[in-house]
Amino acid sequence: MGPLGKEGRAPRIITIENVCGTLTSHGGKDFAAICTSFEKSGSRCCAVIIDAALFVPQSRPRLFIIAVRNDVDLPPDLIGHGPSPLWHTNALGKAYGELPPPTKKNWIWWTMPTPQTRNTCFEDIIEERPSGVHWHSTDETQQLLAMMSPANIAKLEKAKVANGRVMGTIYKRTRPDENGRKVQRAEVRFDNIAGCLRTPGGGSSRQLIIVIKGNAVKSRLISSRETARLMGLPDEYELPTNYNEAYHLTGDGVVVPVVRHLAEHIFEPILLPRSNRLRSAA
Repeated sequence: MGPLGKEGRAPRIITIENVCGTLTSHGGKDFAAICTSFEKSGSRCCAVIIDAALFVPQSRPRLFIIAVRNDVDLPPDLIGHGPSPLWHTNALGKAYGELPPPTKKNWIWWTMPTPQTRNTCFEDIIEERPSGVHWHSTDETQQLLAMMSPANIAKLEKAKVANGRVMGTIYKRTRPDENGRKVQRAEVRFDNIAGCLRTPGGGSSRQLIIVIKGNAVKSRLISSRETARLMGLPDEYELPTNYNEAYHLTGDGVVVPVVRHLAEHIFEPILLPRSNRLRSAA
């Protein structure tokens, strides 16, 4: 128990958010160390995997480790009888299975309702006249298309013969070519969901938008306001004026509706008396 615990001031709930790779980092030792630390400090622990695509048009699965002090009462309806396919992936189940017995004994399978069906798609958040970015020239777009593999060119050609306008996203990634040499590729998706936003640094590229209507193809960087919308931020949210700073802020953030779902269905039922929650809902 740390200093706050000895003083009786330890937080009732602690939540850690990270990439899903935490489950397998160093052979699963990192995840086990986090959960065991909570168990030894006097908390019950569990984790959920939430893909932001349930709430916003962005593919962004994230691991949330949630620990609750042992002396805090838990509403029975928050505790499941086992893993839920929606919130507990096979990878999470495997990581749980490799935890030390005392940590595993203290585990909780959180249960939450299925969120309402998302009513927005990627095209809904795109600006016709974005600020801070510009549409590429014809040559710049052709250079981007030249970086595509045959599989991605096939996706492009399929989009060209579709009815109406087709919008997608592109990330530049380093891939081995047919000779095993590392080359930069432009990889496109047309499922009306953005790829996972990343911070624009450390080798990560910035996401691009591609718009196709027949044989006409346009491309540009995604705008900082569009990245904010992908994170569930309202348009009145003030962003840094510098593009990279704004992109870093959103790419390194936590999706707002995801946190709202956790708060409504786990945090608040534990921390707030039922009467307070009923008044808030009203």
